[in-house]
Amino acid sequence: MEKMASQGLTFNHAFSNGPVCSVARSTLALGIWGPRIGIQYHRKAEAVTLPKGVLPWSAILRNAGYFCANNSKQDYNFIIKGISAWDQSSKKASWRNRPRKDMPFFYMQSMGQSHESSLHFKQALMEEEKTRTPMESVKLNPYHPDTPTFRYTHARYHDRMSVIDDLIGSVLKKLEEDDLLDDTFVFYFGDHGGVLPRGKGYAYESGVHVPLVVRIPENFSHLVDHEEGTRTDGFVSFIDFGPTILNLAGIDVPLFMDGKPFLGEGVKSKDLSKRDEVYCYADRFDEKYDLVRTVRKGKWKYIRNYQGFYPDGLQNNYRYRMLAYQEWRELFNAGKLNEKQSQFFRPRPAEQLFDLSVDPHEVNDLSGKPQFKKNLLELRSKLKQQMVEMNDLSLYPESYMIENALGDPLAFGNSKNEEIKSLIEIADLAVLPFEKVKTKIKKFLKTGSVWEKYWACMVCSQFGKEAKTISPMLKFLVKDNNLMVRMRAIEALALVAGEDPMPGLIEISNKSSSRIEVLLTMNSIAFFRDHHGFELKPGAFSVSVAKGEFDRRLEYFNGK
Repeated sequence: MEKMASQGLTFNHAFSNGPVCSVARSTLALGIWGPRIGIQYHRKAEAVTLPKGVLPWSAILRNAGYFCANNSKQDYNFIIKGISAWDQSSKKASWRNRPRKDMPFFYMQSMGQSHESSLHFKQALMEEEKTRTPMESVKLNPYHPDTPTFRYTHARYHDRMSVIDDLIGSVLKKLEEDDLLDDTFVFYFGDHGGVLPRGKGYAYESGVHVPLVVRIPENFSHLVDHEEGTRTDGFVSFIDFGPTILNLAGIDVPLFMDGKPFLGEGVKSKDLSKRDEVYCYADRFDEKYDLVRTVRKGKWKYIRNYQGFYPDGLQNNYRYRMLAYQEWRELFNAGKLNEKQSQFFRPRPAEQLFDLSVDPHEVNDLSGKPQFKKNLLELRSKLKQQMVEMNDLSLYPESYMIENALGDPLAFGNSKNEEIKSLIEIADLAVLPFEKVKTKIKKFLKTGSVWEKYWACMVCSQFGKEAKTISPMLKFLVKDNNLMVRMRAIEALALVAGEDPMPGLIEISNKSSSRIEVLLTMNSIAFFRDHHGFELKPGAFSVSVAKGEFDRRLEYFNGK
C-alpha cells in the first residue's frame, strides 16, 4: 500500500456512503444514492429491478468495448434484466482471460481475508495463537473497554491488514509480469469502514471512512492533476467512483448518476481539494433495523437518528458472534463501563453534532451546546435538503417500499416527492422542544394520513416520557387497521407510558402476512425484551408467513 501511495495519490477523506457491504457495493456499482433507488437495506429482502437505461458502470464499460472481470463478490441489492454487469464474475475471473491482449479491461478483486468473519474466533484461539501485532501496542478507541479480548481483537485485525497488503502486492506483480502496470490505474480501497465493534454497520466515521490509494500509471499520468506520492484532503465517496472511472476512460457520465469525477480530464487538483461534503446512510443490517442519515462538512459531522430510541447495541446475530461484542454487552449489563463506553447500549438523541478535529471518535455530542447552534442548524438544513432532493425512500417502512416501489424506484420516488418532504417535516419535529410541537403531533396522530400517523408515533417514541400526555391518542392507534401504524403506536405507548408492548407486538407478528412486517415488529420485540425488561413468554409466536430474516430473531429468542 505504501509503495502504491508513493506512486500515486492518497485520499485523506474517502467514504463508502453506506457502512455495510451490500449497500456500499451497490452504491459503488451504480453511482446512485442508495435510498434514492431502494438499495439501502442489507441483506436485501427483494432486489431492486433497475429502471430502463440505468446500468452499473461496469456494464457501461462493457458496452464501450472493455473486458470486465470481477473476482468475485457481487452481493448487489439490484438486478438487471437481460444483461450482465460482467464478462466474468467468479473466483477464476481475471483480466488475463480477455479474448485479445490489446483489449482494454476493468478488473475488480474483493479480498475477504479482513472480513468481519475473520474476527469470529473462539476463546481458545486467544490462548493458542499469538498475534504478530503486539497487543500492548494497540491504541484502543475511547468507546472500547480496555480488556485482553478487545486488545487481541484489535491486534488480530491489524494482522489481517498485512495479509491484504501481501495480496495487493501479488496483483501488482501480475500486472507487471503482463507489462500492464504502466498503463493501468489501480485503486485500493475498503469495502466500508473497519470491522471492529461500532465500525461496520454504523454510520460513524469508523463505519463509513475508507482508505483510498490510487496508483497513477506512467503512461496516463497526464490524466491526473497531482504529483506522485502526494495526498489530497478533497472529499470523495462511492457514488463518485463510477463517474471517475468513466471519465478516465473518456466515456460520458450518464445523467442518472449522482456522483462526480475526482480524476481525469477536467478535474483540477485545486478544485478537488475544495470538496468537503459527504452524505451517508444506515438502514437495516440483517435483522437489525435503524434509520440514520449523516452529513459531514469539513470537520463537522451531523448525525440524524430517526430511530434514536433504539440503541446502537441492539442485537444482531452475526455481529454478536464476535467475542468483543459479547464482552462489551456483558460489561455494560454489569455496570463496569464508563460513560463513553456505555453510549453504544443507550438511546441516542434525535440529532448529534461532532467536531472531528478534536473528537474523531464521535463521543462528545455538541448538538445541545448554544455556541454550536449555527453549525447544527446549517447541517440539519443541508441533510434535510439532500433527503428531499433524492426522494429518500426510507421515509416509508421497507414492507411498503417492496410492495410499491421496487419495479421503478426512481419513478416512484419522483411521484412521492411532496409526500416524502412532508414526512421529513413530521419526523423533524423530534429535534424541536416538545412543548412547541405537541399540538402538531396530536394533529397528525388524529387526522393524519397513514404515514403521517406512522411518523408521529415515532416522534413520540423519540421524546419518550416527555410525551406522556399524548398517551390517550396513542391508545386509539394501537388498533389501527394498518399494522405498521399499530406497531409504532404500541412501541410509542411503551416508551412514553411504560405499557407492556409484548401482547400487541406478538399479535402483529402472528397476524401479518408480510415477512417484512414481521421482521420490523420482531426488531421492536427484541428491543423491549433486552433493553426494557419486558417479558417474552416461550411459545408466543405462531407466525404464518414463509421464512425470512425474522428467523434470526426467532433463533435468538429461542436461545440458539
